[in-house]
Amino acid sequence: MDEQTKIIPLEMVPLSKAFPNESKDLTPWLADNIKALGDRLGIKLLIEQREKSVGDFRLDLLCQDGDVQKVIIENQVEETDHDHLGKLLTYLVNLDAKTAIWVTSNPRLEHQKVIEWLNEASPNSTAFYLVKVEAIKTGENMISPLFSVLAKPDKQTKEIGVDKKEWAESHHHRLEFWKKLLERSKAKTKLFSNISPGRYQYISTGAGKAGTVFRYAIYNEWGTIDLYIDSDQETGKGNKAIFGAFFNQKEIIEKEFGAPLEWHRLDDARCSIIQKSFENGGLAKPETWPALQDQMIDAMIRFDGALRPRLAKIEV
Repeated sequence: MDEQTKIIPLEMVPLSKAFPNESKDLTPWLADNIKALGDRLGIKLLIEQREKSVGDFRLDLLCQDGDVQKVIIENQVEETDHDHLGKLLTYLVNLDAKTAIWVTSNPRLEHQKVIEWLNEASPNSTAFYLVKVEAIKTGENMISPLFSVLAKPDKQTKEIGVDKKEWAESHHHRLEFWKKLLERSKAKTKLFSNISPGRYQYISTGAGKAGTVFRYAIYNEWGTIDLYIDSDQETGKGNKAIFGAFFNQKEIIEKEFGAPLEWHRLDDARCSIIQKSFENGGLAKPETWPALQDQMIDAMIRFDGALRPRLAKIEV
């Protein structure tokens, strides 16, 4: 280290000492030194207007970024509060801005989580920043602001948000699919009559032996029905024995059912499955739902008729 270089500890002082009044001190200073904030965020910022009227409210700073998109800046000398959070969103929407920056001396964790969530949930074109500003004494009667970025948009956050939206949308579609299937099913059979629609890939009902269920499953491009066998949850040997008893009657079962079935002994798993797939529609194609649901229901009625009586006679 250079012998003439001195490293001294930073002396933090209350932000209110540097900026006693938010609108008269902090906002004008930010306006005059907007490049310093922009450099810290990696955004080119140009002041468009101070104290911009938005209805009965006043935005602290209205800026433009390098793409001539509107950027709003709301600042606080004190701790973040719901009032400023509400204003931040109000200004963003009413001014059709793409970026919102919240500068504060004391960000509450609850508000930081909200900004992180907004980045996750909002479109890729929208960005939210939460910036903590602190005052550092750098000399006699000299104080410098220090900006720390606590929340900002990034590629990973946006990708997580997209995944969550797709996940939620899939849940909604599955719920609607099961509602309609169960309504159609009640007109044809008592099977699944006591089952409620859910948000997940499967709905199931008991097959008459503990650990065995008849299931409907829906995927984006196809649907299935199956008998899921997991009666022996300790060793799994009993499940293979049940499957074997069915498989020994494969030809007559398929004849009664009226079509070939898919036989999955699953030697690497504890359970076994007997299944029928339908590939002429799926969750991603709502126009195929009625025909697909009728196929699945009619097949389940035959499936139950061919398998349930035999299952009751199998002893393991």
